[in-house]
Amino acid sequence: MELSLEDGRLLVRIARKAVETYLRNEKLLSPPAGLKNVFHEPRGVFVTLNKLTGPAGSERKELRGCIGFPEPVKPLVEALIEAAVAAAVEDPRFPPVALEEMSSIVIDVSVLTPPRLLDVRDRRMLPKEVRIGRDGLIVERGFNRGLLLPQVAVEENWDPETFLSYTCVKAGLPPGCWLDEKTRVYRFEAIVFEETYPNGEVRRLELG
Repeated sequence: MELSLEDGRLLVRIARKAVETYLRNEKLLSPPAGLKNVFHEPRGVFVTLNKLTGPAGSERKELRGCIGFPEPVKPLVEALIEAAVAAAVEDPRFPPVALEEMSSIVIDVSVLTPPRLLDVRDRRMLPKEVRIGRDGLIVERGFNRGLLLPQVAVEENWDPETFLSYTCVKAGLPPGCWLDEKTRVYRFEAIVFEETYPNGEVRRLELG
């Protein structure tokens, strides 16, 4: 999977326009015409909204919403638009974003590879299959499911075992559930593009 920086800029611009369009008139943005084929291929994608707080020059990011599609079930541009709107108004952890907040929110878009099941004979060896800076994780057991994007482990400075444990917690399971053979653990990779400031320049996030 490869996307150019220009592709990333367009993804982030579409995500921002999708959120602002919905907050203004409660309508989903129609995908722009003339997009490259890659935008119409099924891809997993997550949109993250972070609010900048604190004095200029030393702002801190506070999560304001993050929702997406782990599997490639929709064309990328359609999944992107739906995920962006859902991150703004449907994340159950936060109240809906207000339009006036968008001037202090930075957006990042993570385009995912299909999840791959980690199958090891000895569960204690699972951390050796996880590389911080490359992998995101999904933990699944019964009706419980949790996902953490690869950038989370980098930002929190976790080792693989800690990353596995926090993904279990995200799924509503005990931290050590990854050691149980009944728990399914998947990894995926992501290309991440983020705004450096609200509605500003977009860069590709280097995770490794």
